[in-house]
Amino acid sequence: MAEPSPARLLSIGGAYRRWLGPVLANDQGIDPEQLVQASLSALGQASACRNWPGVSGVLASLAMDLQRSDLRLEQVLFGCRFSNPVGLAAGFDKNGVAAGIWDRFGFGFAELGTVTWHAQSGNPRPRLFRLAAEQAALNRMGFNNNGAEMMRRTLERQALPSAGQRPAVLGLNLGKSRITSLELAPDDYALSLQLLAPLADYAVINVSSPNTPGLRDLQDSSQLRRLVERLRRLPGCPPLLVKIAPDLADEAIDGLARLAYEEGLAGVIAVNTSLDRLGLQERVIANTGRTLAQEAGGLSGAPLRKRALEVLRRLRATAGPALPLIGVGGIDSPEAAWERISAGASLVQLYTGWIFKGPDLVPHILEGIINQLDRHGFRNVSEAVGSGAPWQ
Repeated sequence: MAEPSPARLLSIGGAYRRWLGPVLANDQGIDPEQLVQASLSALGQASACRNWPGVSGVLASLAMDLQRSDLRLEQVLFGCRFSNPVGLAAGFDKNGVAAGIWDRFGFGFAELGTVTWHAQSGNPRPRLFRLAAEQAALNRMGFNNNGAEMMRRTLERQALPSAGQRPAVLGLNLGKSRITSLELAPDDYALSLQLLAPLADYAVINVSSPNTPGLRDLQDSSQLRRLVERLRRLPGCPPLLVKIAPDLADEAIDGLARLAYEEGLAGVIAVNTSLDRLGLQERVIANTGRTLAQEAGGLSGAPLRKRALEVLRRLRATAGPALPLIGVGGIDSPEAAWERISAGASLVQLYTGWIFKGPDLVPHILEGIINQLDRHGFRNVSEAVGSGAPWQ
């Protein structure tokens, strides 16, 4: 990202770089999980009080700085109208505390969760590690969240507009409770979805986190088909998507693409974090003194970019153009977002790159997409999806 001008130093992005840049440039220092929790606490208060005069003024200034409105960025996918193709990935706002204000940060959509039926504390700490030099993170959080019932209360307290009437589309990412067996997993997911469906624009079946024992076994075609069929029987079931791992073999990716088509899934999200160390096996984590090869958890951020793109291309080749795909993993620049769209993603999601690059990343990506539409003569972003158009 280009160096900010002096005028931009007064922006939210400039303030972020000035105050948090030195923290994010160092593996050690403020614990990354504590930093996320402190941020979410402030964002949750802002969302709950977003209509108060003082707070609404601050949020309006934030929106003016970070939102980019252009009809060419709009799409309607699986019944949802997206104002732009850039979303917040699941894993940041696990409990939906800031659901009412993600549009102010420029996002066209936000995915809340992962939420499980049973509240759970997750894995022992430390469980989130910064890899500053690589613009990456290692996490083994383990679906720590307050549970589906508490999320319902949290979302209802924020008095959100009805599904389909929100400035940013809201998705709910659902996982299996750790104490629930694989045999009973469909019922576990169903309990969460039945409770939260009225609040969701779409729902995601997360069967790809590496941090819940046995969860990735649900990516097996027979297991996943049983799960999907259980959820689709629920009354008022929202559009269903599935989120897959980057570590699948090509044959498994092809099988999931076929299953998504046969079961009428609304889309596929590619990809979750990786158990592959992606060439960083000997990288030492300063806080533990152990190498990445020795540590458990999923790797995210810039090192995942190449593999995430490969999986997306494989999905598009197998599934064809009709199945909506959401690209996530290593997207930290306009170029990375454009390559994912050009390869077949209708939407993209940010998390680790957004943390390292700051709030300005969203408008920077949106401006970059608009620029590429102009350069290639596309009338809208939908025409660019799967076009193979290179970054110019």
